[in-house]
Amino acid sequence: MSDNSTAPSPQEPAVLVFGSANVDLVCRVRSIARPGETTLAPSYEQLFGGKGANQAVAAARAMGGTGRVALIAAVGDDAFGAGIGSALRAEGVDVSALQTVAERTGCAFISIDRTGENAITVASGANLHVRAADAPAALFQAKVLVLQMETPFAETLSAAERAQAGGAKVVVNLAPVPADLDEAELRRLLAVATVLVVNESELAAAAMLLGAGGETAEASAENLARHAGLTVVATLGARGAVLAASDRGSQTIPVFPVEVVDTTGAGDTFVGVLAAGLAEGLAEGEAAVRAAVAASLACRKVGAQTAMPRAAEIDAALADAGR
Repeated sequence: MSDNSTAPSPQEPAVLVFGSANVDLVCRVRSIARPGETTLAPSYEQLFGGKGANQAVAAARAMGGTGRVALIAAVGDDAFGAGIGSALRAEGVDVSALQTVAERTGCAFISIDRTGENAITVASGANLHVRAADAPAALFQAKVLVLQMETPFAETLSAAERAQAGGAKVVVNLAPVPADLDEAELRRLLAVATVLVVNESELAAAAMLLGAGGETAEASAENLARHAGLTVVATLGARGAVLAASDRGSQTIPVFPVEVVDTTGAGDTFVGVLAAGLAEGLAEGEAAVRAAVAASLACRKVGAQTAMPRAAEIDAALADAGR
């Protein structure tokens, strides 16, 4: 059950995020362990993460100010949960709808190799008990709702339907793709979505479920956009991203070159900054370009939230790139 009795009355945010909140335990290794192998790391770091919390922080940093971004999530009644709430408040995120439940706070175990690639195992914990119905109606009047797939599908869909009814744009980050997701569920979710954000593997999974695949990622994005009647943004790693709208062709979005230290959180940075741009009135293409630059900047440091750039850094990089 949730306990928000001492939380202040929520205000209508520009961006509302419904999703997960975790503590990340991060270690750096020479190579990521294979099945049956033990890999030693000299130390580890305890950081804050979870796709929902990450995307909320990315949006808040991109927009600046306090209370422009709100997060609906669930944590346990433990030290990890208290730390998450304090960290989000320090970032200016409205946590009036952060629910406390009788489960341990979610935790992610992250290994990062010498090239910056990562392997992640998430123990969901409290994230499986977040409830859309427990959140105040005022929050669902946001301009943009952001969703991921680390919370129960039924609750995610409920949040999308509430926000769409309030006139919000709904950004769905299909990450990670639920193992039991079927065609009917995906169609229900995309029916209330405005923008779908996927990486290459998520794009392939969605396109396969809906029979909208293509010979290339770009073709699949275009087919999926037309098929589902929305905008698809597919992130393609070092190849940048492609934005495909249902009523026009696709747009290629290049990466901003940086020295990669850690890719953890880059995708969440992209989603959060994309949502912030849409909430501030940018066209989808402009918002995606800004998001791609921010995601590149986030790869320069270790961690997810700790590496996310602020608005001034994004603006400077855009100016340097002539975008």
